[in-house]
Amino acid sequence: MGKLSIIATPIGNLGDLTFRALWNLKEATVIYAEDTRVISKLLSHYGLKKSVFRLDAATEIKKADEIIARLEAGDHVAFVSDAGTPGISDPGGRLVAHVRAQLPEAIIEAIPGPSAITAALSIAGLSTDKFLFLGFLPHKKGRQTALKDIAHCTFPVVLYESPHRILKLLAELGKFAPQSRVTIGRELTKMHEEVLVGSPLELADRLEKKKGVRGEFVVIIEAVK
Repeated sequence: MGKLSIIATPIGNLGDLTFRALWNLKEATVIYAEDTRVISKLLSHYGLKKSVFRLDAATEIKKADEIIARLEAGDHVAFVSDAGTPGISDPGGRLVAHVRAQLPEAIIEAIPGPSAITAALSIAGLSTDKFLFLGFLPHKKGRQTALKDIAHCTFPVVLYESPHRILKLLAELGKFAPQSRVTIGRELTKMHEEVLVGSPLELADRLEKKKGVRGEFVVIIEAVK
C-alpha cells in the first residue's frame, strides 16, 4: 500500500518550506497540485524535477480515483495546494475523505507547515484561545447573515479576502460592526508584507489612498468590549 502526503507549502517566502516537506516532495513518486505552475516554481527553487499533475477544486473527486489506483500500486503521492495548508479554504478535504472512504487501509499523513491563518493571528496582538474561521464569505446568498453573525460574535473572526473585494468587505463591516477592531494582514511573509489595524472605515480609507491594492488578505475582526 502506498502513502498520501498532504503537504503545506509556503504562503509567500519560499524559505518557509520545512525540511520534512522538502524531503517528502523529493521522495514522492508523483505530485498532485492545485496549480502545476505554482508548484513548478517551488520545485525549481529547490532543484527538484518531479512528475506533477493538476488537481484543483473542479477535478478533486475525479482525480481522487486516479490517486487511489496509484496508492494501491504502492506509490507515494504528494498533494499540495497553491499556498499554505491544503484543505483550509483550498482543495484537499474532499480528496482525503474520498481516499479514506474507498481505501481505508491507505496511509494518509499530514506534513504541517505554513498557514495564513496562524501567521496573521500570531502578529495580531490579541487573545487567540478561541476564534472563528469563516474562510471567504459568500459573494451573495448568505453574505448578509454572515456579516450580522460576525457583528455579534464575542471572539475574533478570521476571514480571507481578495484585493478585488477588500474595500467592499470593509464598507460592510463599517455598517454592521463599525466599532470593531480590524487587523488586516497583506502579502504575509513576502517582501511587501503589511499589517494594518483600525476600525473598518479607517482601514478602508487607508487602502483607498494606496490606489491599487494587491495581494491576498487575512482579515481579523475583534469586537470592542
